[in-house]
Amino acid sequence: MYIQRAIEKAFNKKLKPNKVLVLLGARRIGKTSFIKKALQNQQKDVLELNGEDFATQEILKNRSVENYKRLIGKKTIIFIDEAQNLPEIGAVLKLMVDELKGIKIVVAGSSMFDLKNKLGEPLTGRKITFLMYPLAQMEFSETETLVQTKSRLEERLLFGSYPELLQHKTDLEKIVYLKELVNDYLFKDILTFEGVKNATKLIDLLRLIAYQIGKEVSIEELGRQLGMSKNTVDRYLDLLSKTFVIFKLQGFNRNLRNEITKSNKWYFYDVGVRNTLIANFNDIKLRNDIGELWENYVIAERIKYQQYKAILTNNYFWRTHQQQEIDWIEDRNGKLFAYEIKWNTKKTVKPPNAWKEAYPGSKFEMITPNNYLDWICD
Repeated sequence: MYIQRAIEKAFNKKLKPNKVLVLLGARRIGKTSFIKKALQNQQKDVLELNGEDFATQEILKNRSVENYKRLIGKKTIIFIDEAQNLPEIGAVLKLMVDELKGIKIVVAGSSMFDLKNKLGEPLTGRKITFLMYPLAQMEFSETETLVQTKSRLEERLLFGSYPELLQHKTDLEKIVYLKELVNDYLFKDILTFEGVKNATKLIDLLRLIAYQIGKEVSIEELGRQLGMSKNTVDRYLDLLSKTFVIFKLQGFNRNLRNEITKSNKWYFYDVGVRNTLIANFNDIKLRNDIGELWENYVIAERIKYQQYKAILTNNYFWRTHQQQEIDWIEDRNGKLFAYEIKWNTKKTVKPPNAWKEAYPGSKFEMITPNNYLDWICD
């Protein structure tokens, strides 16, 4: 079953001669399948290369126009998968774009700390970057009814939204797939990075993060629990965010001295990965972490929605030292929008007094299973 991806129209529109389209996202989220689908009508014109292939690496090392002309032949489109593994890929693509008239180039990668750095300066003004995530609810909604969406919510809270899960029918099959994903793919790019020796510490770190969803995370405390320095923990978190495993939310501060700004919260791009790390696929009704799980799920979906709809915003959480807090703040178009995220639809929450007094013009809304689709879908 193929789910049309939200970036498809924009991607096809931007595929132009002498430009590089860069697609970034975690491993196994369907980047390669998406690109092949997008290019299927031009299949005869496409030269496919893989950055993990040693032969490809060797061929591209000879950085000359004549070498690349021989390589490409009569093809008009180059697709390079896992491009972060290619040495000096930015310089290689710059030469192709500048010297091979009419060439269209698409590259995909799962590591922002490698690929974005390598492509940055050489391709200034020559590239367009797209981000892709595990399947978004706004993408599922194109092929399912509201009744189906509601009935599948608890399943997505448990297993997440990686595309290959659609091929697995039973809960056991999905759990086996997610374990394989975490053990074999999730850290592949990080473990090739200099100074990261094995996945054990990464998994331990992520497990601690998984238990602190919705809470401020202390880098120092993580370091003490893991027997690692603060700088190492900070570095590992940065690498995990740049390979699209987790993302950071900072504290909002504008008016009040007692607003917390130095601590951060961390969330997973996919709750199925989070549940795998803590080995908990219990039914929703049996869980004591449903509030945190719901918060992570909805916020991750909101991130996807913002990205795919090109909504320009800065996202934060808000909290004071007196424990008044709001889960999600958006600063966009000069206005503040505050959201409290609750699984319990019967609970009514009002904005804290300190927030109302400091930011009287802001909007406040509760996000629950009753109205969440309005927040993450059209």
